[in-house]
Amino acid sequence: MKRNSIILFIVTAALFCFAGVALGSSGGEAGPKVWVATDTYRVMNFTVLFLGLFFLLRKPVSQFFGARIKGIEDQLSELEAKKKDVTQKLEEYAKKMVQLDQEGKKILDDYIRQGNEARERILKEAESAADKLKEQALRNIDYEINQAKSKLQEEVLEKAIVKAEEIIKNQLTIEDHDRLVDEYLEKVVA
Repeated sequence: MKRNSIILFIVTAALFCFAGVALGSSGGEAGPKVWVATDTYRVMNFTVLFLGLFFLLRKPVSQFFGARIKGIEDQLSELEAKKKDVTQKLEEYAKKMVQLDQEGKKILDDYIRQGNEARERILKEAESAADKLKEQALRNIDYEINQAKSKLQEEVLEKAIVKAEEIIKNQLTIEDHDRLVDEYLEKVVA
């Protein structure tokens, strides 16, 4: 590769030399210009200068371009490594996003399930509390009815006793009274 580049460089330099001579020989004068000895010295001077610069600058220029190529290759390899890392991270984040979506759906389903369970539990507790209140109300009603019956029976009994006393007083004669006292005394003595 080095050899090919050297040959290419020499051919290019020769073309420049001959092109310079050709351009320099055609002038704006009336007649054809003749090759002059100074022209030969100029071409030789240019060739020597060119070859000197070529041999002096060949190694630093090739090192510069080699280092530049190496730097560009290093940058490319670093960029490819970064691209690969970024691609992997992007894939990881995509997987995490899918997982987060799934976890979000799972959490939402859990909350819905828990809400339904809580609703059912609250409804059952409310039914139980309502049943207990009904039972207590029925017991209170039964108690109040029994109390009212007892009071009514007492009142009826008292009125019946008062009425019976009145009837007995009105129908009781002195003979009946004496006979009742005698029976009572006999029972007490016996």
